[in-house]
Amino acid sequence: QVQLVESGGGLVQPGGSLRLSCAASGFTFSSYTMNWYRQAPGRERELVAGISPSGGTTNYADSVKGRFTISRDNTKNTVYLQMNSLKPEDTAVYYCRVLTIRGYAWGQGTQVTVSS
Repeated sequence: QVQLVESGGGLVQPGGSLRLSCAASGFTFSSYTMNWYRQAPGRERELVAGISPSGGTTNYADSVKGRFTISRDNTKNTVYLQMNSLKPEDTAVYYCRVLTIRGYAWGQGTQVTVSS
């Protein structure tokens, strides 16, 4: 079965950085677009970033442009989200997502808390 496992979350001060990882298995990773989403308390889950199968095309939510970078390593079946200049409003659970021929799959999420 498709499995996505996020890691790398934690508590960080405003202005700090974190790198999230999403390890994928159960599908041909290099054939699919990967996305990062986040969900803050009381808010809907929102798209943060996406990356095309080969990594040649990326997209970002306006709120994170210039601060976050999505990347992937198809030899490791892993997608990353480098988060710099973190703000308290970035606090959320971050999820990895893929749409395959069998449907959507989500990871369990990793908590990112930005606080002094």
